Amino acid sequence: MIVQDTTPDTAARPPAGTATPPATPPSASHERRRAWDEVPRWQIYLPLGIYLLFTLVPFYWVLLFAVRPAGSTSLVPWPMTTEHFEKVWNERSFATFFQNSLLIGLATLVTTTVVALAGGYALARFDFRLKKGFMLALLCSQFVPGALLLVPLFQIFANLRMINSLGSVIIAETVFQLPLSMILISGFIKNVPYSLEEAAWVDGCSRFTAFRIVVLPLLRPGLVAVGSFAFVHSWNHFLFALMFLSSQDKQTIPVGLNTLMGADSVDLGALAAGGVIAAVPVVIVFAFIQKWLVTGFSAGAVKG
Repeated sequence: MIVQDTTPDTAARPPAGTATPPATPPSASHERRRAWDEVPRWQIYLPLGIYLLFTLVPFYWVLLFAVRPAGSTSLVPWPMTTEHFEKVWNERSFATFFQNSLLIGLATLVTTTVVALAGGYALARFDFRLKKGFMLALLCSQFVPGALLLVPLFQIFANLRMINSLGSVIIAETVFQLPLSMILISGFIKNVPYSLEEAAWVDGCSRFTAFRIVVLPLLRPGLVAVGSFAFVHSWNHFLFALMFLSSQDKQTIPVGLNTLMGADSVDLGALAAGGVIAAVPVVIVFAFIQKWLVTGFSAGAVKG
């Protein structure tokens, strides 16, 4: 004999007189996801493909001239040759240019990072008179082109007898990079809670020790961003090296590339090989630090 339970399901149904709650509306993220899924894929991939084409074709063209034999008109780099690289590296003193550019880039990286770290900490942690005016001056200095600084810098370096010295270019590059670097580091330090330093002070640490142990490890993305930006800018900068360095054994790669272009003719193979040599360090730097670079710039721009 089967007994059926006729007890009403009060848990499943609301009591009489109670309005049924409306269905939960979809979230905004769900709506955006559904709108994204409804977009045809060709509308996304076609613009990206066109952009990629315009970006990669010039690089392929440079590589083609760099590894293609002289006089060849083939669009496929075969057979490949290294004669252009050997020519610019040995005959056109690109080995010396590379060494000078590397020395200037590394020295600018270190000096810019250290000075910007000290200045950024002062801007982030201390309140002083005319602080806002100083920050405004740093921002306004970014609108001053480097060409306007050539005459006063040349006069200063001439009085200090630093013309035709790599130190003059290092100082000029560091001064040119400091305003933006200090602003970025300052914004990044503001994102580090001040209570962490206070806790270290309570434990007996000095301000410098607390900064070194607590704050500095958290600034790694910002330091990578500032250092890489300073290195790449000094590596590619042409104007300061051209004006402050006169002898060939002190020249940098950008100036060396300019010497490959004659008044009547241009050796395209040698120029392309020199361009590849100049681009390789920058590509390697960005390939290894792109994640740190994006994180550092975005974090430093949150609180400026």
